[in-house]
Amino acid sequence: MTRSTGVVVIGGGQSGLAAGYHLRRLGIEHVIFDAQTAPGGAWQHTWDSLRLFSPAAYSSLPGRFMPAQEGEVYPDAAHVVSYLADYEKRYELPVQRGVWVSAVHRDGEHLRVETDSGDWRARAVISATGTWTRPFLPAVPGRRAFQGRQLHTVQYRSPDEFAGQRVIVVGGGNSAAQIAADLAPSTELTWVTQRPPRYLADGIDGRALFDSATARRQALDAGRADTGGVALLGEIVAVPPVRAARDAGLLHAKPMFTRLTPTGVEWADGSSAEADAVIWCTGFRPALAHFASLRLRGTRGHIATVGTRAVDEPRLHLLGYGDWTGPASATLIGVGRPARDAAREIADLLTS
Repeated sequence: MTRSTGVVVIGGGQSGLAAGYHLRRLGIEHVIFDAQTAPGGAWQHTWDSLRLFSPAAYSSLPGRFMPAQEGEVYPDAAHVVSYLADYEKRYELPVQRGVWVSAVHRDGEHLRVETDSGDWRARAVISATGTWTRPFLPAVPGRRAFQGRQLHTVQYRSPDEFAGQRVIVVGGGNSAAQIAADLAPSTELTWVTQRPPRYLADGIDGRALFDSATARRQALDAGRADTGGVALLGEIVAVPPVRAARDAGLLHAKPMFTRLTPTGVEWADGSSAEADAVIWCTGFRPALAHFASLRLRGTRGHIATVGTRAVDEPRLHLLGYGDWTGPASATLIGVGRPARDAAREIADLLTS
């Protein structure tokens, strides 16, 4: 039997919860499907030492401040999971867990959502599946020839399993810097980046990043010159563990190697390094396979949007995938505004 509702939200992490909060405030009937079996989204699966880039009060979803974590300026992932679980319970959000959405189809005036627990018909769909389930690995020559261990950010947990090993960390963003700092004291670390690491000033954290991303989007929307946004500030937030490792001289980045060998990596000048493991901190792609039948994907796997609304399917909104679906929308503090806008557009759609 196919059930019906006003809105189906796909994904019960931070973006799905923000969407549910605003839909609830507007009195819109909805259901939130989450493939995870417990609250917390991707934060349940991060490495042990991960820290937010901003203090708790500046890492909050709409309607409820994240409480500070005792003894920590920048909360860890476990604190975020607890906050998200409390948020979901506080607002009585209709999350159905362990439900996998396989496809979304057009069905007359509705969208039909196929799940492993049955089909649903909805007037609108919000996709909030994020990127964590689609790690990206670059096509570097020799990657299949390397005989050591290769893993992506999503598989890294702790430096304990690499103690005493020769480890290469690939990537110039926050994840790479945090993982490199984690590994530096106990491994023979080689950190490689496409270009020299660009640290934000030590006093700058996620608050400034959000403000910069928002100012850039406002300028572009108003037809003004591009402010450059976050890129002008730098790429790595110097959270305390990164700052400590950097200041201790443990973080020295080398340029990107040209190929992997069976026992390590090799650079263009012929120099090489042996390695027991390579950790690819090379980013993600949006998890949007459930929209394949709608044929909306464009370049780099993106769906063309105006704000959060899909250009070629106005009943569909995408939330939390990056700046193309709202300034800083992949962050806790940044997702609230685009979630509000999506809910308001859907309210207008439902009453039209």
